[in-house]
Amino acid sequence: MRILPLFSIVLSMAAAAQAQTQPEGLSKKLTSARPGDIVLLDGFLTEKFPKISFQQAIQPGPQFIISDDPEYIRIPEAIALQEEVSPGAVRLYLYNVNGVTAPQKMPRKISAVIKNLGKENMRIRMLKYSSQKPSTNYFQIGKQGLQDFFSSNEVNNLRVVKPGEVIAIDEKLEKQLVQYDELVHGFYEFVIDQPAQISVLQTAPEKSGPKAFATIDTLIPFSHVNAGRGVFPVSNYKITNKDIIDTKNGVCQLVVADGEDDPWITGTIGADKQEAKNAGNYGVLYNTQLKWKSTNGKGLALITWNARSDNGQWCGGMGLTMVLTDARMKKTVRQYPTNQLITKGAPEAILIEIFKPDPTKEIQEINFTYSPPGASCLPTPLILVPVDL
Repeated sequence: MRILPLFSIVLSMAAAAQAQTQPEGLSKKLTSARPGDIVLLDGFLTEKFPKISFQQAIQPGPQFIISDDPEYIRIPEAIALQEEVSPGAVRLYLYNVNGVTAPQKMPRKISAVIKNLGKENMRIRMLKYSSQKPSTNYFQIGKQGLQDFFSSNEVNNLRVVKPGEVIAIDEKLEKQLVQYDELVHGFYEFVIDQPAQISVLQTAPEKSGPKAFATIDTLIPFSHVNAGRGVFPVSNYKITNKDIIDTKNGVCQLVVADGEDDPWITGTIGADKQEAKNAGNYGVLYNTQLKWKSTNGKGLALITWNARSDNGQWCGGMGLTMVLTDARMKKTVRQYPTNQLITKGAPEAILIEIFKPDPTKEIQEINFTYSPPGASCLPTPLILVPVDL
């Protein structure tokens, strides 16, 4: 995953006034576009838009494991993550690359396995399942992986694991070759009823994950780089705004997953419980509810852009996937952008949605679920722009 150094943004009054100046024709450009389209907004995009003051509450959720340290597994036969989990719900985010170059580049298998540490049979019931074919197109994998996870609703996916037995969490990974520099991306949520150990490993293509697990004795030391690895107690946030957004006040932005206003989640690594962090909060779900009103009859366009496109070689593109929920509680899962793979940077903006004022309601709500997109730089500013309808 790509995470960049963070810096503080000082918003002066002059900069704020400049940020509120909207180019001529902005409303028409946004309202004539379709959700997901790239819209060119010359002279408009900036990181200096006023920030929405928000409240962040931890929601009940699963134990959360992320495997992204090392991102590139450079040892042919090794365990890249190993964590114990308690009975209950578990979310696993696997983001690893075949990085073997010595003694030569070679195809590998990257798989996740689970061992029953209990004294009784363990039932593992898959609730959400997202598994991508290994590829060097990291942006596409990140977008599609989130779409599949958000859309997933596994039914009757139940397996029984005997005490001490080891099985593959994702049978699809067991059948796939991973060439050099290809990313393996898995995103799962499941429930277990016994204590268990979860491991992510790399091995030879002809070996099964469970059989390789029995013979591999190399656990790669963690380096506290990339997003990180470990087990985390926080997996879901609820985000609400402290002050009602009013279209008369101009443009504003919600900025989460920046490591400053929204710190990285912390947890532990390994049996000795050393401190871990998820630098990017990848895999965390932000269930967002923003209250707004229109005292001047305008609507709101929700847009985003690749604000850090000039910060390093890995920040040249951004793609994401979100879930939008309308007033009738209908959910729409959509990749952004829809008309191309990624957005590169200003003046490109992505239109997420247009929200129209309801004359029968003084206060309305914008509801969506956001999760930091894998392979993209952060933060992802979510900007609300008043528009003429």
